Amino acid sequence: MGFWEVTLSILGGLKWTALIFALTLLFALPLGLIIAFGSMSKFKPLAYVTKVFVWIIRGVPLMLQIFVVFYVPGILVEGFSGFDRFPAVLIAFVINYACYFSEIYRGGIESISKGQYEAGEVLGMTKSQIFFKVVLMQVVKRIIPPMSNEVITLVKDTALARVISITEMLKAAENFAAYGLVWPMFYTAVFYLIFVGLLTLLFGYFEKKLSYYKA
Repeated sequence: MGFWEVTLSILGGLKWTALIFALTLLFALPLGLIIAFGSMSKFKPLAYVTKVFVWIIRGVPLMLQIFVVFYVPGILVEGFSGFDRFPAVLIAFVINYACYFSEIYRGGIESISKGQYEAGEVLGMTKSQIFFKVVLMQVVKRIIPPMSNEVITLVKDTALARVISITEMLKAAENFAAYGLVWPMFYTAVFYLIFVGLLTLLFGYFEKKLSYYKA
């Protein structure tokens, strides 16, 4: 097995890695905000149920959640064969990261002083206007560092898709072990580092653009 053959195989796995990453962010970011509002709700039963749900998801390993989504529905629901591999992985990732993002959102929103809300009300602004015109950008500025950590973790967590035989980068490299080649697995580190490096630069750019909103 030559170097270029290994590289092409890993690049094929990168397609699935990038797809899991992009779709997880696409769905988990807005879902996390909804969950955050649920956990901050003044309706106590909703807040309690939401917090318990977040606690369970954050407390159970993501690998186990992938197994649950992939195998359990087919066992519990008669006549349902279960989710295909990729939808199962995507559902598990979205739910898991939405719960982590929700806590980051909640911390950012609650860090804004009540005085800013009161000042907005004095000016005759509605609650939605206060949130989107006064609070939102300050929250975004404050949550970028912890969000960047979670997003970078997501890049590496995509490797867990291999547990149900989705050929992402690490799985593509692992397939060469059957031929006695171990180095392709270490070679994937180059691709992960490039991926993470680009994200680090991107988040650094956003932080500089939002430096106006320093606390």
